[in-house]
Formats: sequence, C-alpha cells, structure tokens
Amino acid sequence: MASAAPPRHVHIEALRTAQPPSRVEPGLARPVSVAAPPLPAAALQRRARVVLYYRAAADGEPAPWNPEEALLAKESLSETVAEYPEMAGRLRRRADGSWEVKLNDTGIRLVLATVEATVDDFVGGEDTKRWEAALAPWTDVDAEDPDMCALCYVQLTRFQGDGGYAVGVSCSLMLCDPVSLARFLLSWARAHAEMKAQNKLATNPMLQYASYFQRPEIMTRRVKSVPLDAFAAADGDAKKTVLFRAAASCTGADHRALAAACVDEAADAAGKNNKVPRFSLIVVAREGVGDNPRGMSVETCTADDRGLQQAAANGGHKNKLEVAQWKDLGLEEFALRGSKPVHVSCTIVTGGDEGLVVVMPDGKGLLVTVTVPK
Repeated sequence: MASAAPPRHVHIEALRTAQPPSRVEPGLARPVSVAAPPLPAAALQRRARVVLYYRAAADGEPAPWNPEEALLAKESLSETVAEYPEMAGRLRRRADGSWEVKLNDTGIRLVLATVEATVDDFVGGEDTKRWEAALAPWTDVDAEDPDMCALCYVQLTRFQGDGGYAVGVSCSLMLCDPVSLARFLLSWARAHAEMKAQNKLATNPMLQYASYFQRPEIMTRRVKSVPLDAFAAADGDAKKTVLFRAAASCTGADHRALAAACVDEAADAAGKNNKVPRFSLIVVAREGVGDNPRGMSVETCTADDRGLQQAAANGGHKNKLEVAQWKDLGLEEFALRGSKPVHVSCTIVTGGDEGLVVVMPDGKGLLVTVTVPK
C-alpha cells in the first residue's frame, strides 16, 4: 500500500518591521465610535486579506526576499507608512467604551517566507482557497491589551519551482477599510518602483551596510515551519463576500437601511431562504475624495430592529444597488517588481458567526462589502 504524501509546510524565514523614517506627531488618534453592545473579543479579529500572485519575471530577476530586494521592499514600505501613519497604528480602548486608533511609529510587520507549493497549487484550484491564510499572516488582537498588537501584516512568499511569489496582506478593519488598504498598497508599489529606479540601495552606504547584516544566511535562521493544513483548520471563518455600489447620499439611518438591503441581496444570491438575523455594520468616514479615513462607526443591527425596518421602508436603496467587483479596487495594477499579478484574491474574515457589512466612500459613491454566514 502506497504511503501517504508528507505534509507540506510554509517556512517563516525572517521577521522584519517597516517603520516610518520620521516620528509621528504625538497625540494623534482616529476615533472609532462603537454603539452598544460593546465589541466582543472576536470582533477585534475582523480583517481584510489580500493575496497577489506572481509568476517568475521574464527577465530572470531575483526572488523578492534576496537581501537587496527584501531590504528595498522594507524601505519602500517604510516610506509609504510615513504618508499613511494610521497603517502603523494601534487600537486603544477609551474609558467611555469607545475606541480609537492611536497613530504612532511602531511600524508594520513584514514577514519573509517560502512555501512547499507552486503558484499553480494556489491559483485556479478549487481546494486551495483554504490555504491562503498561510500567505497572509495574522496574530489575534488581545482584547485585554490591544495597544500592544500589530494590526497590519505583510508577507512576501516564494513558491517552489519557477520562482513565482506572492504578496499577502492582513489588515484589521478597525484600522482601515478595503478601499483605504488598496490605496495604501498602490502607493507602496509606486514608492518601490521609484526607489528601485533611483537605485537607492547602491547609492546609500547605510542601506548597503544594512543589506549585509540582513542576509538571511548570515543573520537569521528559519523562524518556524507550519503545515499548510494547519491554516485551513484555523481559518474556518473566512466566508464569501459580495460587493455592491450605491449612491453617496446615505447618512445615519440610511446607512443601516442600505446595509439591510445589501444583506438581503447577498443572502438571496447565496440561496438562503431566511433573512440574516444579525449583522455588524462598519461605516467609514472620509474628509474628501482620496483622503485617508477620519473615523469610523461600528454597530450591531438585527432583523427585528423596528428602527431599521422603518428606515428600510422609507428607502431601502434596493433600486439603487449595483453589483460591484473586487477589481474596482485597482489591485490588478499592483506591480511591486515591474510585473502585474496573475491573480488577486480578496477576502473579508469576519472574526465570528455574524454577518458583516462595511460601507465606505471610494470617490465614485459608496462601495459596500457584505459577508453573510454560511
């Protein structure tokens, strides 16, 4: 009898932190308004996951975690964090039960990894979505000590075989919505291209010095190795998300009515006969088109909420909804090393069994993500 194939692993080769080159002004924070009831610990794990897949470059460029490329990725990421300081922020709970994102210069976690699989093992297969958590790391936010926990992780992963690789990102929805995350990543790609064109690693002696001491074969050992199937078991709460677009005139109760209408549409599309009884609603506020978020609100909505029923009756926005796609975020243009991804995967991890709706302006109106329970 043939023996079972040995388990395949993802290997964490190195851990880095991309910190902004200058200190963030003290005292800056972005409010997160939370309506009753208080956020449970599971809600702190809500996050957006983005994985971008690439095949080997035609010109034979080295893998993205060789010493020079890894350092360039780290330095360009640090430069981008300086423009988006909230991406290095930490959650802090106020005495009144509300929350805020404290802007600081703690940095973004950057992970370098290899995986015992090929690009084709992850792209196009029906059974491989369950492994994607291996390419976009996450450590749960501690409800008792949240301000000590990172909220954004980036991982560069090399595949076996022809040199393909992936860029994976996990980012807390309390920190940033999918639209803001896409803008941040596209800014990072531009900064990376500019730094590479200017050949800063070759011209900056300090970076050359740092490059020597960041060679994995000199300064690091493999941090850990984890079976791919362990990520499948740990990621059972990743559910299908449906996107809608609506007019940008919604405020207050209109947001709840819009969310309820979108949830109904998503439930119908998923073949559910019953209404979703309960869902969480995150509403993002911005100063203007293209600006970073200036705050967000979080509340829980239920199907028997009379106020919600009345708002829906007065204008549920069903006639204004249009189906949207993840490609509307523009991440197909994310060219970190001169080539565009062959596949982009976007997922909302809900951190619990409730439905989750995120309403966010994107310059064209409102983009709404709806994740309903299975």
